[in-house]
Amino acid sequence: MALFASEPTKKLMMNEPTETLFDQTASKLVGKPINRVEGSLKVSGQATYSAEFYLENQAYGVLVGATIAKGKVDKIDSSAVESIPGVIKVVTDPKHFLRNAQQGGATKSPTQGATEIFYHGQPIAAVIAETFEAATEGAKALKVTYKDETEQAALDFSKELPNTHEVDEKQGSDKNAEQGDPEQGLSDSAVTLDRTYQTPSQNSSAMEPHATLAHWEGDKLIMYSSNQMLASCKKQIADALDLDADNVQLIAHYVGGGFGSKLGISPESIAAAISAKELGRPVLITMTRPQVMEATIRRSNTHQRIAIGCNEDGIINTLIHDTVSSNLPGETFFEPAALSTKYLYRGENRRVDYQMVDMNQVLSGSMRAPGEAVGQIALECAMDELAIKLNIDPIELRRRNEPEQDPTQKIPFSTRSLIACIEQGAEQFGWDQRLALPASRLEGDWWLGMGMAAAARGNSLGPSQARATLQVDRSKALGVKAIIETDMTDIGTGSYTVFSQIAADLLGLPIDHIEMKLGDTSLPPAVGSGGSMGAASSGSSIYLACQQLREMLAEKVGLYADTIQLDNGYVKQAGEHEATVTEATIEAGKNITSNVVHKATELVAKIAERTDIHLPKPKRSTEPADGKTDYDFSNFQGYPLVDIIAEYNEQLISAKGAIAPGKNEKSYRQASFGANFAEVAVHRVTGEIRVKRMTGAFAAGRILNHKTATSQCYGGMVFGIGSALMEQVIHDKRDGRLCNHDLAEYHIPVNADVPQLEVILVEEDDAYTNPMHIKGIGETAIAGAAAAIANAVYNAVGIRVYDFPITMDKLLGELPE
Repeated sequence: MALFASEPTKKLMMNEPTETLFDQTASKLVGKPINRVEGSLKVSGQATYSAEFYLENQAYGVLVGATIAKGKVDKIDSSAVESIPGVIKVVTDPKHFLRNAQQGGATKSPTQGATEIFYHGQPIAAVIAETFEAATEGAKALKVTYKDETEQAALDFSKELPNTHEVDEKQGSDKNAEQGDPEQGLSDSAVTLDRTYQTPSQNSSAMEPHATLAHWEGDKLIMYSSNQMLASCKKQIADALDLDADNVQLIAHYVGGGFGSKLGISPESIAAAISAKELGRPVLITMTRPQVMEATIRRSNTHQRIAIGCNEDGIINTLIHDTVSSNLPGETFFEPAALSTKYLYRGENRRVDYQMVDMNQVLSGSMRAPGEAVGQIALECAMDELAIKLNIDPIELRRRNEPEQDPTQKIPFSTRSLIACIEQGAEQFGWDQRLALPASRLEGDWWLGMGMAAAARGNSLGPSQARATLQVDRSKALGVKAIIETDMTDIGTGSYTVFSQIAADLLGLPIDHIEMKLGDTSLPPAVGSGGSMGAASSGSSIYLACQQLREMLAEKVGLYADTIQLDNGYVKQAGEHEATVTEATIEAGKNITSNVVHKATELVAKIAERTDIHLPKPKRSTEPADGKTDYDFSNFQGYPLVDIIAEYNEQLISAKGAIAPGKNEKSYRQASFGANFAEVAVHRVTGEIRVKRMTGAFAAGRILNHKTATSQCYGGMVFGIGSALMEQVIHDKRDGRLCNHDLAEYHIPVNADVPQLEVILVEEDDAYTNPMHIKGIGETAIAGAAAAIANAVYNAVGIRVYDFPITMDKLLGELPE
């Protein structure tokens, strides 16, 4: 449906707390643990992902990556490739090919250029063929010679630490901050802890590899892409190819996971677009798993210093969190590891400092819970060690350091449920059974231990739009359906489902009467899937569009917006309207008008009686127009929604919703909170670590769907297992080659590694966040999960590990007898 300027739009900027209509709906569908509406399509293979589309005369491409870490391309010899059956062409574009992927939310192209090499695996060409197999063979046969400068490359993070430089705070997700005198405060403290933590690079390892099918219709570029944030990716594509953004359309109906790696465009997208243009036919380029790991995005490795000073009772007065992360030369993204450190605990002397080093390794960027995922490993392990040093229970230490307000910005919390999460999680987990003395519990050959950690993830809102349409559809049981449109994506998080619940609840329809259209930039733009703000932002725009429809329907049937009830396909009246001062004034004017009309009617009757002249009878303004229904709700009568919609032109009614962040984000600290608890077993001889069970308690405002939210928490906790015990990207320090560039060598948790997980969703309502009162939850669960496991390992065997992941070799030499 075309977007008209006159389309009714409900706009909201979050400048003050708002009430939510979910308290007034008849179905109360929001929050219920319904199954995924697209689940049957996915398990039956009918949900089409980017690489599964096929267009007539489609060709296939395979990227060719550089085999040096630093230098320049001297020559590309395609002679050996041209003789391979099925190969069409070797495509190169030294100017427009992407050097690296782009960060999420950016509107400009990432760094471009395929002549100068900055990292091993950097795409420099694409071989296009009639089949994927021929293209693969051609890519392997392509001969490239270089001016190799690998000896000058920065390949060892630890050796580059003396070469740190300042970060670009304007381009980052966090800023350096200092208050009080942190170093002096640390020196003056009765009890101190000063530790350094190392976390490695990690890869998102989404199930679906990056893929783009590109084709041109005249000057218009249409791409079936695997991206999380379509509106901004569209602008990146346009900028990279010098196109008008209106001539770019991205389609991503289903995305098979992203975890940050698909927030921005990746090299295959531009290569596919250029190849399709040169060949005059559609081209599909799907990155192999090694290429995904070598040439998209990694989570940066970090070097973090945590220093805490407190009194003998554990009251913190000083908190220092210094972080060094890495990226490609010229890139501004840095790992914001101290995001939650700024507000998690009290302390009048505080410092957050970020530094960077330039590395000749694949781009670092956002990976699930950027900042908190690794920052809270350091902070929460330090808190646990401090608790042991003070001989205070780790939960009690956190309770004693609850701030009354954000200690950095000096603003109130919109809500803060950290202690509630800790207490509910501890009770369910059985924390009171923990033995405080390490290496106190041996069962057979296994040392057992328990650990916990707090979790926090900042909440935010992004500008988003959506359209909602009610139209007659006789194939539906109620004769009407709702169509919801936005370019928001579903990356496996449940967007199709929770958005259907929002619309169905507000419009009084069953779930199967909602048609959800997502993942197409021809639809109203949304912020996209990222930063734990997709559901809140796009969901709010859908909420507002549906609210606008409710108000339009209320006006049509003569009800107030706060007294209309949409219930299972019927329009009803619910409750009484309390008039505002303005409405009362208007109503008084109506009463005067009504009296005038009444007197005029009497006068007309008298004239007719005395003169036999019959004048037209004056009409009341409230009388229905000719041919229209007069709706009467005085006897609690309801009217079928389909009959009301049928009275509109084309038998449909449409409206838009638009949400934007406002003063609330600056006036109140908004965050989701939680607590992770873990029990581990460590083999007394080999040092093998097994996670026996985990409990997570999380508060994230209202919950749209308890089943999908719980699933998101499961995923975050599993990420924590990987981060604590196995995940690390390993680059060869001699030539920059990525050593473990596939899922055989890059170890992530599998079924055997994941124990029984228990999730508690702590009740909370936050009127400052958005009109639905929800917060992000998926990334909150990963925050602190790895630290809880690390703390449990210490409780089991008495060994502190500061260099993650915790592998057997780091325990073997110190295991208790």
